[in-house]
Amino acid sequence: MKALKTLPIFLAAWILAGLGAVIGSMLGNAAGKSGLFVGATVGGILGVTAAVGLASKFQWLARADRSSGLIGGIIGFVVAAPVAEANLHTPVTPVLICALAGVGVLLGVGFARGWRRSS
Repeated sequence: MKALKTLPIFLAAWILAGLGAVIGSMLGNAAGKSGLFVGATVGGILGVTAAVGLASKFQWLARADRSSGLIGGIIGFVVAAPVAEANLHTPVTPVLICALAGVGVLLGVGFARGWRRSS
């Protein structure tokens, strides 16, 4: 198995998920509070997708690990989204909670690699 470049993958997922969420929330804001949340969620998921694609392109992530990384990153971001929404009054929490997308990518790859090894 090809070694992961964990720090670049983690940072890319964290930054792009957060950036996607910010852009999505700005676009969704026109539809009100629910549009803001939906826009942020869709934007964050697109950010995770972009991060996994870039990680694969830069060979930080093996091609065989893309789907498991994507699923893990999306799960991590979806878990983080309500926590970020509940803490919008603080500037730090929404930024830090987006790190769950990066953790999710790495956990998804790790679980899938363990599952493939045991099969």
